[in-house]
Amino acid sequence: MRRLIAAMLLTALAACGTQGPLKPAKGHDLPPAPYGADQPKDSEELLEPRVQADPGRSVELRKRSEEREEDPFDLPPEG
Repeated sequence: MRRLIAAMLLTALAACGTQGPLKPAKGHDLPPAPYGADQPKDSEELLEPRVQADPGRSVELRKRSEEREEDPFDLPPEG
């Protein structure tokens, strides 16, 4: 029982941590500035996904069921 409580406390303690701005590890720098930019991006800007990686939804969801249009490529399997 004591081992279980100790394990739970250690797990809870391991989950605790300070939250703050990210910094590069010692001996490492942030990537250089992109071509044409005046200053390199900071850690928050580097963590934002690009539009290609996370595109926004551009289609409107259907709000009710509708009949499907005839699809000329929906052919039965050849047997």
